[in-house]
Amino acid sequence: MVKEIKIEDFDYNLPDERIPRHPLAQRDACKLLLSRPDGVVAHRRFSDLPALLPPGTMLVCNDTRVINARITFHKATGSRIEVFLLEPIEPSDYVLTFQNRGRCVWNCLVGNLKRWKEGALTLEINPEGCDIPVTLYAKRLNPTEGNAHAIEFTWDNPGVTFASVVEAAGFIPIPPYLKRESEQSDTTDYQTVYADVKGSVAAPTAGLHFTQTVFDDLAAHNIPVGKLTLHVGAGTFQPVKSETIGDHPMHTETFSVTRDLIQRLIRQKKSNRPLAAVGTTSVRTLESLPYIGAAIMRGDKSMHVTQWEAYEPTTSGFDTIEALEAIDRYFAEQGEESLTASTAIMIAPGFKWRMVDAMVTNFHQPQSTLLLLVSSFLGEENGEPRWRVVYKEALENGYRFLSYGDACLFFPRHE
Repeated sequence: MVKEIKIEDFDYNLPDERIPRHPLAQRDACKLLLSRPDGVVAHRRFSDLPALLPPGTMLVCNDTRVINARITFHKATGSRIEVFLLEPIEPSDYVLTFQNRGRCVWNCLVGNLKRWKEGALTLEINPEGCDIPVTLYAKRLNPTEGNAHAIEFTWDNPGVTFASVVEAAGFIPIPPYLKRESEQSDTTDYQTVYADVKGSVAAPTAGLHFTQTVFDDLAAHNIPVGKLTLHVGAGTFQPVKSETIGDHPMHTETFSVTRDLIQRLIRQKKSNRPLAAVGTTSVRTLESLPYIGAAIMRGDKSMHVTQWEAYEPTTSGFDTIEALEAIDRYFAEQGEESLTASTAIMIAPGFKWRMVDAMVTNFHQPQSTLLLLVSSFLGEENGEPRWRVVYKEALENGYRFLSYGDACLFFPRHE
């Protein structure tokens, strides 16, 4: 049973020197570890990717943009209070909240909370295009889930959007395992070249290796590219603290897809052509879509995929293409061209893969839910999990791990 999987079985020794603090100067010059369908592991460069994808493949990537989610305030007493933006509350729509002028409320983590007992925090900022400084105010409202709080932000210039406020006030929130403060270089290094829709507090790092040259080569190989948006939350760094994964609460992330993408996915699946996902965020979105469609067919319009429904007989017995077509019909009924939903899907060994045939990803932390996902995708060989073979090969061949590390191109094992 999937819930009884022990997280200790997904541990490995990751030396600190294998975690680069900065990326390579040339994004697509990194190593690419290829695990082929026949089980053979090969060593290539990321720039080789277009030639390694099967003919007819469609590539899907996540165009979310990382926001300057870390905002540091200083009280008159000298105490430093860090507010980390997680997700919008009022308004809850990402696009609307960044367009807001004068006020919005976000769910936030607060560092040094014990030093902020009452009153508003203030910060003077200089948004781009403003002739005079703007004062940003942060007021604690109520505690939310875990150790987070609802924080009301107001600012004294109603002509300035919250997008401009965040850009001026905050810093890019690089991962904690980089063990350093954000630097100016992270402003560009920690964004994909196709980042567009603001909302993430962490980058979809598999996409950091892409360059315009790679996209041009994809086009030359007749590999179309589709885009979706999943805003990566801080939960992506949440360690699995329970002994078995059944006791680990998966974080929820919001995603958006267009009707055009759904129709392209339907055509891709109907013609039995391969679908490649860039990063685990694209994987989670693509694999969540059939469950959204199946729920619509049941009359459930909540637009949320729960953690375990992919493993329940009552919610997993459906045809994938029919489920995608149900989403397309929903678009037509609603007269909409985009759909926003959320997912807490857990992808672990035992998961039935419905959408993704190839995966571009980075190397992930030991005992993480992302490593569970990779293990599920790669499967086993001679009773041994393929991920262990692949990661051992990477460690023995000098690969760099985690966000600013090297990349992988994985295919599931076929006998």
